[in-house]
Amino acid sequence: MLMQAKPNTVADRIQALRKQMLAHEVDALLVPSADPHLSEYLPARWQGRQWFSGFTGSMGTLLIGQQKAALFADSRYWVQAEQELAGSGVDLEKVQSATPAVLCDWMLKQLPAKACLAVDGEVLAFASAKLLRERLFELDFRLRTDLDLLAPCWPERAGLPTQGVYEHVQPHACRTRREKLAMVREAMHKHQASLHMVSTVDDIAWILNLRGSDVDYNPVFLAHLLIKADAAYLFVAKGKVPGELQARLKDDGVECLDYQDAAKHLKALAENQKVLLDPARVTLALREAIPASSAVLESINPSTLLKSRKTEQELGFVREAMIEDGAAMCRFYAWFEQALGRQVISELTVDERLSEERSRGSGFVGLSFPTIAGFNANGAMPHYRATQAHHALIEGDGLLLIDSGAQYVGGTTDITRVWKIGSLSPAMRRDFTLVLKGTMALSRCRFPRGTLSPMLDAIARAPLWEQAMDFGHGTGHGVGYFLNVHEGPQSISKAIPTPHMAMEPGMITSIEPGIYRPGQWGIRIENLVANQPFKPAIEENFGEFLYFETLSLCPIDTRCIESKLLREDERQWLNDYHQVVRERLSPRLEGDAKAWLEARTAAI
Repeated sequence: MLMQAKPNTVADRIQALRKQMLAHEVDALLVPSADPHLSEYLPARWQGRQWFSGFTGSMGTLLIGQQKAALFADSRYWVQAEQELAGSGVDLEKVQSATPAVLCDWMLKQLPAKACLAVDGEVLAFASAKLLRERLFELDFRLRTDLDLLAPCWPERAGLPTQGVYEHVQPHACRTRREKLAMVREAMHKHQASLHMVSTVDDIAWILNLRGSDVDYNPVFLAHLLIKADAAYLFVAKGKVPGELQARLKDDGVECLDYQDAAKHLKALAENQKVLLDPARVTLALREAIPASSAVLESINPSTLLKSRKTEQELGFVREAMIEDGAAMCRFYAWFEQALGRQVISELTVDERLSEERSRGSGFVGLSFPTIAGFNANGAMPHYRATQAHHALIEGDGLLLIDSGAQYVGGTTDITRVWKIGSLSPAMRRDFTLVLKGTMALSRCRFPRGTLSPMLDAIARAPLWEQAMDFGHGTGHGVGYFLNVHEGPQSISKAIPTPHMAMEPGMITSIEPGIYRPGQWGIRIENLVANQPFKPAIEENFGEFLYFETLSLCPIDTRCIESKLLREDERQWLNDYHQVVRERLSPRLEGDAKAWLEARTAAI
């Protein structure tokens, strides 16, 4: 029997999809960047958008018609997407967000009347499905969600991850599994819900004090969790949870069932149940598995709100992780500055050596995201990653942007610094200083407790807006506790605020404004901060206020600053920050690394 040739190019793969579309009378196929848990970082099995488009960015939406195909991406990825899509037959659609309205506008131009759009309901958020259906109905288009057209066209498709699940234990697990389940059940009681379905893997890992390695960079595992008032069911692949751990879970009222049976279990629910679920965090397929006799209560996962507020004990471990992380960076940067000009150093070298230094730290588990080391023009791509095929040598003059982070058993780190290489132009110094002013402005902010996080976004942008400059990504994202480096509900961005975005004590958020000049350089200065209660010298009757405690510990390169652009209070903030960095990191360093720290934290 003749074997069918594998589709080797993006054009071949899309053509194979189009044949499947014709066979099922489908006019367009939507391939989102998603898995059955609506994760940001996807296991290999659900990297379909990358496989069929060639675009390797972490976010983007592929839409394929019979005549044209398009990749919808926001400004963080435009330069990268243009390079990776070149010659593929996939057009780049530059958008702010790939909303259903944006996708439907494209389809209206490309598809015939009464066209049929297909998208796999196993990877489509229920909330997105509702919006998509409404818009398609207005256009008299049909939607099919019962097809997985990728499978027959993807011979190399990976299976489910097989790595084991392990426990996050004391002292770093500061609250027990029973305590967290009780907190979730209390929220269920307030909603008058008898059941709660959770599919987001970081929520499940937090609730059950479990961790895994099914997803690169995030210590999570694939599972669904169904919580009742007196029991809970963890749907996870067989063999992933060791017997002893299963026994401990059972002692806490959690039974392990097969991963594939989650929808089946929902379909078999007794009548008149009240099921709490988050429509933005549960797929359409799971929502449709719930019997019509059961009421569905739509609300944000209680665990999303609960895990965002770190306890003081957790923050203590995070501070310790920041010291380990900062010491590793000092050792790396001391080596880097001595080796520069004497050894061949590339962006790949930066990634390798910095990761090696971090791996020596106490409690280190792995990186929290792929290291971004971008020299000059490569730094202008916010989500750039050097590869063997495409990377730059660090030589000559310019700016080196390094965005990196790690997972420790006591916390998750994420930090960006920009370093002077050779000589800098006045324009580079100006850009650097404006970005630094934005980072400092927000870092110094005090605000009423409950302020909706997007309302803070303009504070970091103001120094740039004053010069008619801006950046295309958010200013800040929530960060997990030995969990996902990106988590909600808070987002310091241009997003439309919702009540769930209220800033509360204990939340950890990034502050990372930037400037990007395509083909020239990119600048981003990022620290993680924690919301802390602010106690004024004189009590006022205007309610509770919060301030940001800066957690990240690493010098900011003062050699890049245009001093005349700094006010005296800004200069003082930077000197005070560097004093804290020096005091906390010095005891962990010696020799060249300690000398480097002293030099880079000198007052200006």
